Amino acid sequence: MKHGKKYQDSVKAFDLTKQYEAEEAVSVLLETAKAKFDETIEMHVRLGVDPRQADQQVRGVLVLPHGTGKTKRVLVIAKGAKADAAAAAGADYVGAEELIAKIQNENWFDFDVMITTPDMMGMVGRIGRVLGPKGLMPNPKSGTVTMDVEKAIKEVKAGKVEYRLDKTAIIHCPIGKKSFGKEKLVENFTALMDAIVKAKPAAAKGQYIKSVVLASTMGPGVKVVPKL
Repeated sequence: MKHGKKYQDSVKAFDLTKQYEAEEAVSVLLETAKAKFDETIEMHVRLGVDPRQADQQVRGVLVLPHGTGKTKRVLVIAKGAKADAAAAAGADYVGAEELIAKIQNENWFDFDVMITTPDMMGMVGRIGRVLGPKGLMPNPKSGTVTMDVEKAIKEVKAGKVEYRLDKTAIIHCPIGKKSFGKEKLVENFTALMDAIVKAKPAAAKGQYIKSVVLASTMGPGVKVVPKL
């Protein structure tokens, strides 16, 4: 992959091999994020676990102190009073069979998060094959299958993120936008890092946090001293 001049200039601005403390890493990142739009800042954490083992999974949800900077569109699958509550709480779309059919027949995905009540999971499960690959399948562990739809909607709108291992034992997660500035990004980074450390599986052996990298949408990755 060939990188442009701005990327090449950014690479020259700091030591690619050095591990920086979190505050310094964020400072470097903000100096090297040169795109004309408000770049997303992402955290990539490689863990010393085996993602193939059920007892070494790392997954959780967290409402970042300062949110993610992105307003998420929420779809709620519910009926009756729960549907009314979802609409009142600010859900972007609320419905049941008609919205399931719209997703199934029209390939409609104009939403970022799906929340549903437990009694509707049978219906939602019918389209699991299309929701799953897009990361949109509701799950009790992520708080998106719940009777308390109002709370779930508020958390998503406030900047709740879900972190989970991929097949290569890496967690990829946004921690905000460049426009947040250093202080807010460091606070979001620290909150997410603490949550990942606390989520260490009992079955994990050896070094848990292998490497931590922060990167902007268009910029190079900056290595952070791992929290052991």
